[in-house]
Amino acid sequence: MITLNLEPHLQLTDETFEQLCRNNPDLRLERTAQGELIAMSPTGSESGRQNLGLSAQLWFWNQQTGLGVAFDSSTGFTLPNGAIRAPDAAWLKKERWETLSLEQRRRFAPICPDFVIELRSPTDELETLKIKLQEYIDNGAKLGWLIDAETRQVYIYRPQIPVEVLDQPTILSGESVLPNFEMDLQLIWNR
Repeated sequence: MITLNLEPHLQLTDETFEQLCRNNPDLRLERTAQGELIAMSPTGSESGRQNLGLSAQLWFWNQQTGLGVAFDSSTGFTLPNGAIRAPDAAWLKKERWETLSLEQRRRFAPICPDFVIELRSPTDELETLKIKLQEYIDNGAKLGWLIDAETRQVYIYRPQIPVEVLDQPTILSGESVLPNFEMDLQLIWNR
């Protein structure tokens, strides 16, 4: 991961950032609330396998319930603080998604997901991901999971509640945010 501070000489507007993403499809790019550009390389094969397992479970639950819209790791969201972030998986209540215009949906939607997952890759700094999860919560997310496959720990983020750390859980509950959703982590822990 590389972080570039472009201020004060270059301001990364929404339009400039979108064009930069289109011109560099092999990079996963994010913009911080401070206007910094973050460039991340594609994940390794093991991380990609794990992430697909997480996303597939979320997608399948959403297909069964029809309660919202699920997103994969290539989806960027413009948070209320101005950051443009792309969680590894995300979910948004249908009612909130439907408030957005078609034009807003086609861009980096100006909304914070209700639920986010970040899967720590071997090259990710844990502290950086913790800050990112807290940023989602501070911008309106109701539930966030930071999954560290190496240590088999999960950090659960909720508004106005201290972060909960679970050691080697096998199942995670979507709680009231994702009713009756259970994430099977055996797909992640098994190598």
